[in-house]
Amino acid sequence: MRVLDRVEQMGKELEAARSNGRRVGLVPTMGALHAGHVSLIERSVRDCDVTAVTVFVNPLQFGPAEDFARYPRDLAADVHVVAAAGADVVFAPPVGEMYPAAAPPPTRIEVGRLGKVLEGAVRPGHFTGVATVVAKLFAMAGPCRAYLGEKDYQQLLVVRQVAADLSFPVEVVGCPTVREADGLAVSSRNRYLSADERMAATVLWRALAAAAASGERDGARLRGLMARYVSAEPSVELDYAEVADSLTLEPLVSVDREARLLIAARVGSTRLIDNLATA
Repeated sequence: MRVLDRVEQMGKELEAARSNGRRVGLVPTMGALHAGHVSLIERSVRDCDVTAVTVFVNPLQFGPAEDFARYPRDLAADVHVVAAAGADVVFAPPVGEMYPAAAPPPTRIEVGRLGKVLEGAVRPGHFTGVATVVAKLFAMAGPCRAYLGEKDYQQLLVVRQVAADLSFPVEVVGCPTVREADGLAVSSRNRYLSADERMAATVLWRALAAAAASGERDGARLRGLMARYVSAEPSVELDYAEVADSLTLEPLVSVDREARLLIAARVGSTRLIDNLATA
């Protein structure tokens, strides 16, 4: 497995693979790799001939009061995880390589309404940062299949929109959320939780599962059901509980089409998100 840190190296490596008739898979990450990332890498390894995993903590998608400085970074550990999962390339560039002119760069990508609701409303500018770095990674990688988890469902939709709107030759593949035995979605931020907070955090999954299994089709009642579950945990503060169209994230009055339940909350000082398709 090769570990690269220069854009030119990354492009040449993947272009050489394609020139030999090999299919390329791309797994974009910010490192701190866990079982969810491993599932994406293993899916790419099964589907493709060459898999490249990017490890880059993107400053552009963090707000001024967010956790960029303390976001976990351990490249050696990440490289070990990637190698064990069977990938071929790790691309781990420094910030100056990704944004050589300035960080943040003057040129950025806006994604319209999809980037301004839910997570976009709570974290202004977040999806501009996501869209910009993803566009750069897609331009560097060239034609490929990109694997992202459904745990960050809104991000998955944003990345699909970027690929479609900007005509990148990239197929964006969504992969199921990986969960702990008690239902908590695997996340890099789970490591910030104390033991008590870790137990309380399962309320997000319980709220989603209860709403999905309820058979309720009224949007307001589904939102209320999720909110009531979360309110039963005093250490958990709800940001939002939404039921929305699964493609546009438009809030639904009634679940009369394919829909997604989405939830976000603070558990102590840690903010977590999760989602689930309606039954």
